[in-house]
Amino acid sequence: MPQERGFHVAVVGATGAVGQQMIQTLENRDFPISKLSLLSSARSAGKKAVYKGQEITVEEATPESFEGVDIALFSAGGSVSKALAPEAVKRGAIVVDNTSAFRMDENVPLVVPEVNASDLHNHNGIIANPNCSTIQMVVALEPLRQKFGLKKVIVSTYQAVSGAGAAAVAELNDQTRAILDGKEAEPKILPVGSGEKHYQIAFNAIPQIDKFEENGFTFEEMKMINETKKIMHLPELQVAATCVRLPVGTGHSESVYFEIDAEGISAEEVKSLVGDAPGVVLQDNPSEQLYPMPAYCVGKNDVFVGRIRKDLDNGNGFHMWVVSDNLLKGAAWNSVQIAETLIDLGLVK
Repeated sequence: MPQERGFHVAVVGATGAVGQQMIQTLENRDFPISKLSLLSSARSAGKKAVYKGQEITVEEATPESFEGVDIALFSAGGSVSKALAPEAVKRGAIVVDNTSAFRMDENVPLVVPEVNASDLHNHNGIIANPNCSTIQMVVALEPLRQKFGLKKVIVSTYQAVSGAGAAAVAELNDQTRAILDGKEAEPKILPVGSGEKHYQIAFNAIPQIDKFEENGFTFEEMKMINETKKIMHLPELQVAATCVRLPVGTGHSESVYFEIDAEGISAEEVKSLVGDAPGVVLQDNPSEQLYPMPAYCVGKNDVFVGRIRKDLDNGNGFHMWVVSDNLLKGAAWNSVQIAETLIDLGLVK
């Protein structure tokens, strides 16, 4: 591709669902790129991807692939990130990693730009992109934390199948067709590909995302709990999560109960504060049945919030409904947004 003024950017995992979204987001944002390297496993190397109308051949990711790279966006699985992210940093790249490999590493900032962009000043070459469900929730909660303080968060998620990868989406579609044709579904992937049991996702809800921990919570639920505390710098915050997979293609939804550290606050005050927050679109008018839904958030970068109401028993408690495209704000857009923020802060050489 022709040389333009800008940065040498690498996308690792370029053939996956998130990698494809990263490429599209870089194009949509007109990110300042002088060279774009698309990298993947050996299995996917040789495939083609299109950026600004030009075909680029995807190459196998090796340590040497990162020579001269300024910014590397990783979304190829935790084992790949652990192996190659340090190699990229050695060669001078800043890594924005979309896996769970480094999220809870105390030396790696875990960043949602609307919430804790200042943490980028403390990076040592690797920046972690949080879990998709965590991202949309903390964007909605941050203005409340800033104004009133937060004491407790209880979240139930209604997560799209695309969060489990393209094969899981294909399984949902195949099962739906089979059941509508009077045939049996054949589950092979969900809730966890490597798990002993697999369950039908079509016309169903599965209250398990990732493996169970000894405490009875799943790994996904613990990610939300621990990441929220880290991003918001609130180690004492009370957080609980229940994560459920629904037969929705794209777009995670969340029912969030939260308690603020202030008295006498009305639902209208909370609506006003959330609606003015960066990255948030308020859709909250029950009289007109206006509220966020995943089918209408696909392809949009924002976090959509509605159904804000005061708890009936706790004067400091509130409920809200939060929806976002898990492949965009939950992954690709947040990663590119981190890269843009690094440039804005003068942190990329």
